Amino acid sequence: MSGAEAAIAAMTAAGLEHVVTRHGPVRSLEEAAAARGVAPAALIKTMVVRRAEGDYLFVLVPGDRSISWPKLRELLGVSRLSMPDAATAKEVTGYERGTITPFGASHAWPVIADSRVEGTVSIGAGAHGVAATADGAELVAALGAQQADVTEPA
Repeated sequence: MSGAEAAIAAMTAAGLEHVVTRHGPVRSLEEAAAARGVAPAALIKTMVVRRAEGDYLFVLVPGDRSISWPKLRELLGVSRLSMPDAATAKEVTGYERGTITPFGASHAWPVIADSRVEGTVSIGAGAHGVAATADGAELVAALGAQQADVTEPA
């Protein structure tokens, strides 16, 4: 099963109503948002964060924002977090960078969604140029995500 097939099957199994969008190569977040028919803020980036050895989590970040490391560390009660390199990210999720999504990942890591993940959003669906558009609140619920203010303006 391809990455996109796994991600889309997982969304369907979770009961998430979604519309799949397929588009060609894009060179920026703005191009990706336009190709998906959403504003850049509604394009949700899935970031993999390392909490400790063998312990990772997914953080859902609106396209116009970035992770606020102090806010995320405080939420998690840790003093140190890091981003894994591309090879490690693929190893712990089953997806390569640019295609990572919690849906259908090889490991069900915890998910934290920024509090701004709301309204109509688009999230990557396991392959380059493949995305799913859904209601942000329903997406958060389908993932069992913890929602909190963990970002700052990009």
